[in-house]
Amino acid sequence: MDKNLSSLITIFGGTGDLSYRKLLPSIFNLYKKGHFKKLVIISTGLEDISDEEYRSKVKQILLSQENFEMVNLFLDNIFYFQQNVEDKTSWNKLKELSNDIDKKYCLDGNRLFYLAMNPQFFKIITQSISQSGLSDTNGFSRLIIEKPFGKDLKSAEDLNKHIRQYFKEEEIFRIDHYLGKEMVQNIESLRFGNTIFEPLWNNKYISNVQITLSETLGIEDRGQYYDSTGALKDMVQNHALQILTLIAMEKPESRNSKDIRLKKIELLNNIKFLKGADVHKYFVRGQYINGIINETPIMSYHEEKGVNSDSTTETFVAGKLLINNDRWKGTPFYIRTGKRLNKKAIEVVIEFKKLNSKLIYENDNEDVDCNLMVINIEPNAQISLYIYENKSTRNNRNHNIQIYNLIDKKQVVDAYESLICDALIGNQTNFVHWEELKHSWEFIDYISTEWKKSNVTIPQYKPGSFGPKESDQLLKQDNFEWWNNL
Repeated sequence: MDKNLSSLITIFGGTGDLSYRKLLPSIFNLYKKGHFKKLVIISTGLEDISDEEYRSKVKQILLSQENFEMVNLFLDNIFYFQQNVEDKTSWNKLKELSNDIDKKYCLDGNRLFYLAMNPQFFKIITQSISQSGLSDTNGFSRLIIEKPFGKDLKSAEDLNKHIRQYFKEEEIFRIDHYLGKEMVQNIESLRFGNTIFEPLWNNKYISNVQITLSETLGIEDRGQYYDSTGALKDMVQNHALQILTLIAMEKPESRNSKDIRLKKIELLNNIKFLKGADVHKYFVRGQYINGIINETPIMSYHEEKGVNSDSTTETFVAGKLLINNDRWKGTPFYIRTGKRLNKKAIEVVIEFKKLNSKLIYENDNEDVDCNLMVINIEPNAQISLYIYENKSTRNNRNHNIQIYNLIDKKQVVDAYESLICDALIGNQTNFVHWEELKHSWEFIDYISTEWKKSNVTIPQYKPGSFGPKESDQLLKQDNFEWWNNL
């Protein structure tokens, strides 16, 4: 990153949990590493508090950083602005404050606007930023937007059309924090930077790919939001499909963000769309019931605060996706995600095809272990290979070789820190292009619509399990099984 960069960062929703827990600590880390020539933050919120009161709250969060002198220097560059975004008069005042700060601190007119508020305010904020003249400067003007970007294709298109009246596509940074995770960003280098992998990365050698995004927690205090959304829209539409594109896309012409995102768009366009009966054939859902984990009673989804007692919202999704291109034709990609599962993990398992056993064993009845590549994004941030090893005892024929491991988690850059840094330098590689979003919503809408029409009872699963038995059947019909205990 250019360490001569100066910028004003305005956080709309500066008193929210995301800002306190992720955004401000991430910006501080960039500041501490010397990534800025000059940096000033304006945090907006409804609370009637002074700059000093707000700085005091931020200080409590950053005290664990230990470098008190650096924390105090950072706090001096934070200002608080009380604002109701629907109050038109507030925008002229915010513009005046921004211009005064820009002039005083010599920020070169560079402005990054972070929308960390409820999506219902995205339209009024983007419109007001433009119409008030906040984005009319001699420097760059960029917009980071948190998910969800719409609740279906129609609402996403409506929101995008509105925002594009005021910001160009190259100025819009639609954030998916999974794309900021270090191991996710390493998938491209793993594939295209190693000649031992790329020639095997196709349907000739790979039998199936499994993508798991599992959580041990329930919905916590998100009952009302989650019950109107569900796992399909909350996790599959964005996180799961984004990981899939990086695993399956064709090699880009260059490392330029336009080339990379073009290949992701092409991949999403090649995913087989599911309609009618195919939805139930290729996708299953589930809801967790009450149970016990580690001797702790767990309430059912229907008992969670904010959830309707007769809700049909899914807390688990598993699906089979097929890609209609030469590289992947016939190779299934399985995805699953859910709450209250056996373990917390973000993991990709690439299962290679088995060899002819006659080349290895004298007894033709002996089975051959398949090779696996396991990309553990969380919690361990490591890549492992499971390969055949000839041992005299013929036991444990699969041998795990760990080829990459981030043992020291202090060295792992937080996803938000990485993405904010990218936005400041204008690198859109790890942000979602509108065409990616459009294709993903089209795919999800078909599934969601079919589920709404269906009277099929939603399968249930026990907390601490790997989901409903229907998830296992999804793979068994193809003679595969989930790799649960690697």
